[in-house]
Amino acid sequence: MSDLKKKDNSYWRQQLTPEQYRVLREQGTEAPFTGKFVNNFEIGMYECAACGQELFSSGTKFHSDCGWPSFDKSIDGKVELLDDYSHGMHRIEVRCNNCGSHLGHVFDDGPQETTGKRFCINSVALRFESKK
Repeated sequence: MSDLKKKDNSYWRQQLTPEQYRVLREQGTEAPFTGKFVNNFEIGMYECAACGQELFSSGTKFHSDCGWPSFDKSIDGKVELLDDYSHGMHRIEVRCNNCGSHLGHVFDDGPQETTGKRFCINSVALRFESKK
């Protein structure tokens, strides 16, 4: 287990903004179409906002019109998928496997010509490293 997964709430409150804390540590969701990466299609790498681990390549991002950044796959071995039964439904939660932060959810309505997956990820859970 990563040492970051063992950090308590006081550590994360010092490291993250209140909105990042709400999403990343309390499994919140940002409002649709408000995130800074919804319409970002620059070439680069999306990283965990909490720990900096690379999670998604810009080459896997697609326009889904769902209100959140969407990717058809993550970088192998960088996220963990967990059953989520909150809000009266079953979904698959996506977390950073390095620090355990909540990123969003994955659905089976992505591009059929690639993986068929849509990783629906909160912008506030990400940071972007441009590869210009």
